[in-house]
Amino acid sequence: MAFATVLVVLLAGCGREATRAEAPPGRHWPQVVPADPAAANAVTLRALSLVGTPYRYGGNTPDSGFDCSGLVNYVYRDMLDLRLPRSSRDLAAAQGPRLAPEKLASGDLVFFGSRGDVSHVGIYVGEGRFVHAPSTGGTVRLDRLDGPYWRDHYSGAKRVLL
Repeated sequence: MAFATVLVVLLAGCGREATRAEAPPGRHWPQVVPADPAAANAVTLRALSLVGTPYRYGGNTPDSGFDCSGLVNYVYRDMLDLRLPRSSRDLAAAQGPRLAPEKLASGDLVFFGSRGDVSHVGIYVGEGRFVHAPSTGGTVRLDRLDGPYWRDHYSGAKRVLL
């Protein structure tokens, strides 16, 4: 029975398939200048370049595919030689300031989950959008923080680039 539960959790991946939605009218995302604009730009452009890469649980390269934390780790390691914790939960617990949504800058990590448990992570790229590897059978994609699923499961953000 415990094996079956673990198997279900592993197959669920880093999140659930969500419906893409446009921003609600009137939502304004302030442009916050990152502390290191060159590093944030490198992370943002690399993350965007990976949109369309297949999702794979445990994946951490463009050739093998990505899960959510594998994507984050790959982008930061590839562009900045920065080693980060491997799981979304460990990334959320790592040192770094927590941020309100209106304080997000490109390159920040955004977290999602339910009942206080973080289960998904993405890279904020500006204007209320983030790049992430959402679910089994999907691909790395660009979504909006204020889309119905993501808005309801948003659990916070952290700044990696200090």
